Amino acid sequence: MKKLLYTFLFSAVISAAAFSQDEPLPRGFSPEELIWLSENKPVPGAAAFGITEPPTLPVRAMAEWEEMQAVVVTWRSYKPILAQIVQAAKEEVRVVIVNSNLATCQTELTNFGVDWQSDNVEFMQAPSNSVWIRDYGANPIYLNGVDSLALVDWIYNRPRPLDDIIPDAVGDYFGLPVYSTTVAPYDLTHPGGNNFSDGMGTNFSSKLILDENGPLNQWGTSNHTEEGVDSIMERFYGIDRYVKFTNLPYDGIHHIDMHMKLLNETTLLVGEYPEGVPDRDQIEANIQYLLDNFTTPFGTPYNVVRIPMPPQNGQYPSAGAPLRTYVNSFIVNKTVLLPTYEEQYDTTALRIWQEAMPGYNIVGINCNSIVPAGGAIHCIVKEVGVQDPLLIQHNPLDDIVGANPPGYEVNAWIRHRSGIAGATLFYTTDTTAAYQSLDMVLAEPDSNRWSVSIPQQPEGSTVYYYIHATANSGKQVVRPLVAPEGYFDFYIHPATAAEEVQTSSLGKVFPNPASALTCIPVEATIAGEAVIEISDLLGRKVETVFSGKLPAGVSRHYFRADGLAAGVYQVVLRSEGDVQAQKVIVK
Repeated sequence: MKKLLYTFLFSAVISAAAFSQDEPLPRGFSPEELIWLSENKPVPGAAAFGITEPPTLPVRAMAEWEEMQAVVVTWRSYKPILAQIVQAAKEEVRVVIVNSNLATCQTELTNFGVDWQSDNVEFMQAPSNSVWIRDYGANPIYLNGVDSLALVDWIYNRPRPLDDIIPDAVGDYFGLPVYSTTVAPYDLTHPGGNNFSDGMGTNFSSKLILDENGPLNQWGTSNHTEEGVDSIMERFYGIDRYVKFTNLPYDGIHHIDMHMKLLNETTLLVGEYPEGVPDRDQIEANIQYLLDNFTTPFGTPYNVVRIPMPPQNGQYPSAGAPLRTYVNSFIVNKTVLLPTYEEQYDTTALRIWQEAMPGYNIVGINCNSIVPAGGAIHCIVKEVGVQDPLLIQHNPLDDIVGANPPGYEVNAWIRHRSGIAGATLFYTTDTTAAYQSLDMVLAEPDSNRWSVSIPQQPEGSTVYYYIHATANSGKQVVRPLVAPEGYFDFYIHPATAAEEVQTSSLGKVFPNPASALTCIPVEATIAGEAVIEISDLLGRKVETVFSGKLPAGVSRHYFRADGLAAGVYQVVLRSEGDVQAQKVIVK
């Protein structure tokens, strides 16, 4: 493919004093920007580029694990990291490099050892203010679910007018319409790093989105209620269920991609801090809020995978250290780009990622130089979906107890704009042996649900499987994208496991004395029914903290001590005929 060179003609009136910093702009505000904001409120919203009315067709936001055609980066700062991103991503997709000086950009790529003459490296010339394209770049959406690709651009929550121009330049480059939430009543400020979609209508953000669009916001946008925010996201982004988490005390910019990431429709990767680190309690409270109030789009509980966050010199952000994160990563087709820091911590992170994403190529990129600016890999890349997605959505089978005759039903929701010619499930109990195939059948007309049952397998077996689909157009896709090297799997526990007796233990409640959010750790040998209550010293129930099925392993439950009168209380755990209690002092 011949190199593409795109020259973007622009005109913008800006304040040179406010936006011409020699040093790279941080992901948050620079000192100059903070002064400019304090002297020039309210800040006008982004220029009204693009289509400012919502799409007339139903919208579906793309999930990061779906098939991509390209990745876009801005060649401005942290170039050694960008060069490694380009080198790895060009093996999977086209990489479009936004730059303001083509000759300089190409020379620097050569010096970093990147073969920019590869067919998959392209250049788009346009001015910019910063490298943080995740936050100011446009987001891929599909109209009518899988019919046609488009982009949606929100107001960038930084006073950087050149960055604001790039979404429309990218839309022109790819020949895609850009829908823009820049004009009332649809004006909405929203950085892309505070946004995750599951591709099925569910979105995750921190409550920063409410702070930046509510009363007295700095961006001159309408005073949107939470319902107003939800409505705009539904119209432009196809979101019918919006999960918003409480901001962390010390994460700096409150972008969700620094400590949380969706790996698929049912699995959430969450950064974990040691006990005593302030952000730990709020993360745990947020996860408990999710598990207590939401299920996956398939109606099942979310699977939460935890990954330890690495310190710097033994310190975490609450002590002033940069926010090192293993969550701020990027899935680009069959490769995961993972921030790394020190081998003593990286080894564990790599193992967790490899176990969570079997078959994917995990590429570590040292990010020590960028984290002090408030970001890592996910912050400086933006995906562009394929033009004709063959979409396979699937709820992976959980481990089961017993052989479960006559088999194990697998369902997948499969769509392509040309229709589906057929689907096949491949399975094995030995990944060194050949997979066996089963034809899937359309469950009901017009349902998009394809189904088949894997035959009964021996107890103690692990079943590995993947799904293959063919569209009427001839396009073929597998799920996971890395199959057969990667797969879904479930374990068949011996039937005797069902006879195990649940034992639960009540961990040390912290903090104690308590004055605000308070954590109750519980460990259960197997899943089972339990109740956790707060009572006074006479045994009278004050509050029910949890009632339901405790998961196997360690779970954490929370109550607000500031809602109780000062005094001494008991935390009571009742499970399978056992009662445990622990005193807690409320200040």
